[in-house]
Amino acid sequence: MDKVNKVNRTILGVDPGTTLMGYAIVCSKDSHLDLLIMGVIELKKYKSHYDKLNKIYERVDSIIKEYKPEEFAIEAPFFGKNVQSMLKLGRAQGVAMAAALSNGLPIFEYAPKKIKIAITGSGSASKEQVANALKLELKIKDMPKYMDATDALGAAICHFHQTKFISLTAKSGSNDWNSFIKNNPERVKS
Repeated sequence: MDKVNKVNRTILGVDPGTTLMGYAIVCSKDSHLDLLIMGVIELKKYKSHYDKLNKIYERVDSIIKEYKPEEFAIEAPFFGKNVQSMLKLGRAQGVAMAAALSNGLPIFEYAPKKIKIAITGSGSASKEQVANALKLELKIKDMPKYMDATDALGAAICHFHQTKFISLTAKSGSNDWNSFIKNNPERVKS
């Protein structure tokens, strides 16, 4: 069975950055989500961009080896006006993806707007609104200092929500909404 079709799975979410890179790991059991870890990789102290890239690779690789996620969800860089910043951000994203690939993880990219819609229902939600929605959904008591961590959590949860229908239909043997409803009447609310 394809990894995305598993009902119980562990997802690593990453919000790429060259100053702070957010990461979060969630574990799903049926339709319930648990937060395993959330934090940031602080890169401010490294002067060289290449040192930052090396640290990103090492840390993402160590997180994968320690927590053994099965899927990797990453926020795709948005388009900005500063070309140099976009190049650096793209490199950071690429290095994080390389760490996932070297560990055999399938990679899923989500645009910031898609993540916001999956979490809050609005593509124009602020970072604070996304963080608050995540806090409520996962019942997080102590929120992290940096929202890069909650952005990474948003990527992981967006991936979970995007692939939940695939997981449920694989479990029920159906491949469309009508079959799913027919095979799962208890899941339909009137």
